[in-house]
Amino acid sequence: MLLIVLLSFSTYAQDMKDYTSNWEGKIESSRTFNIKVEIENLGLEKARFKISNNKSIIDYPFDSKSTSILKIPFAENHSFEGVLSENEKEINGFIKSGLLLYHLKLTLSNRNSFVGVWNILMVDKLKSEKFYLSLENGSGNNYEAYPFFGDNTFTGTWCTNFQKENDSLFFEDFKTGLKFKGKLLPQKINLGIYIGDGLVSQIDLKKSNTDWEIGLFDTIKIDKITGNLQFEEMEKLIAKDSFPNTHSVLISRKGELIYENYFDGYNSNIPHQMKSASKSISSAIVGIAKDKSLFINVEQSIFDFLPKKYQTYKDSLKSKINLESLLTMSSGIDAVDYGINANAESPAVEDNFQMTKDWTETILNSKMINRPNTKANYGSANPYLLGVAIDSIVSESLALFIDKNLFQPLKISNYVIQSDLKGKPYFGGGMYLTPKDMLKFGELYLGKGKWESKRILSKKWIKNSFKNYRNLENVQEKNGYGYLWWHNTYETKRKRIKSIEARGNGGQYIFVLPSLKTVVVITAGNYRNGKTQQPEMVFEKYILPYLEN
Repeated sequence: MLLIVLLSFSTYAQDMKDYTSNWEGKIESSRTFNIKVEIENLGLEKARFKISNNKSIIDYPFDSKSTSILKIPFAENHSFEGVLSENEKEINGFIKSGLLLYHLKLTLSNRNSFVGVWNILMVDKLKSEKFYLSLENGSGNNYEAYPFFGDNTFTGTWCTNFQKENDSLFFEDFKTGLKFKGKLLPQKINLGIYIGDGLVSQIDLKKSNTDWEIGLFDTIKIDKITGNLQFEEMEKLIAKDSFPNTHSVLISRKGELIYENYFDGYNSNIPHQMKSASKSISSAIVGIAKDKSLFINVEQSIFDFLPKKYQTYKDSLKSKINLESLLTMSSGIDAVDYGINANAESPAVEDNFQMTKDWTETILNSKMINRPNTKANYGSANPYLLGVAIDSIVSESLALFIDKNLFQPLKISNYVIQSDLKGKPYFGGGMYLTPKDMLKFGELYLGKGKWESKRILSKKWIKNSFKNYRNLENVQEKNGYGYLWWHNTYETKRKRIKSIEARGNGGQYIFVLPSLKTVVVITAGNYRNGKTQQPEMVFEKYILPYLEN
């Protein structure tokens, strides 16, 4: 009896203060999170949706006879939505997990099975099998937990919902949808990583005795041009960390890839976080909807697209917020962004609308600081409303519309879309594309809406997108701005070169140079060190001189 009492006391008396520390362990395989996805017996009543790595994780039965669009809720807060191709040889769709919509292309492997791979950490494989856990602010049953992977090409977790019950911990990653369940033991923690109730990986953690090693990789060289002094100097400076956190540099001229290089462990298979550079992709989606006559023109009021519950915010001034004002950051709403290139002095709705339960309501309820279509201030609330508008007029889900009409024609399948709180694609930024696919998107605009001789966007939409409507008032350089595209001008020894650019925080750039028939992509990870515009220096000093020769 005494033994039982002591065991019970030890189980319930664990104080998280005793576990507040750094912990480390090892994942069983570098491909543990490269998850096989399989749909069996499609078209039959007893179809199955399966995901696995070296073991079965999910095996979910579903009825696939009654619908042309597959909708499979295979776990709590996880689902798959996809469409069978006309030739019935592939399924294109999305796994909704956490805040992300992961695009999957499942190909027919035999009569009864479509197979693909879900890279939930958005890397082709982990370059390190080390896993770290920081347990912080422990006291009683309270704590915070932050997992880190040894491979820093994964963009990291956003963990929340920390719980403790007896000797068990529970928390989850809001971004990827992964769940973590830990067992507190003497001198170690047994941690399981789950998709729904399916175990992905089990890791034994012990307290760290040394500093963590995250992202210590050799630079990868894929040098398409040899003997060029400008690029050799640029590469040396990147290797010496003079241009820190540069991840890739790619150049295409007249549609031909002439330079491609990756650094810090990145490679051509890793979708890179685009941040606000994907606002320009949002502009393309609006253009495709216009080309398909899904709306009349960009002069239409945003209230033409909003549900009845939001019509109460319509007044004489806000009614003039039209699609063009949102495309040009000129809605007049107090929605200033203090991210890339911004120098505003006081916070506005941009800092808090994503912290509220209803983003649309928060934005529409904010004050007006200008008449629509008069002054431009950079912010994410404007394109977010565009996403709400386009979602209201497409017949299928917005993600499937984007895939069918933009990414499939560009032969892009390895990508991820960040969603809003309602699970819809977030037009304010956050897509993940490989740098090569970012280059394709730039080439589409350089080609005036054509890619590989196929018309994807109208020439008129490209022309209107590249116009300079007005200058952004809340950025230091007062850049001109088009339909979610930046304008900039660079100086060379011979002349001034105009560039139209997609830009994202941290240094994500697509430079479109019509006069040079060139597209340049640079990706980086300078999120908090004041070097988010570093790619402009690299471009002007090392790439433009080569392009002019």
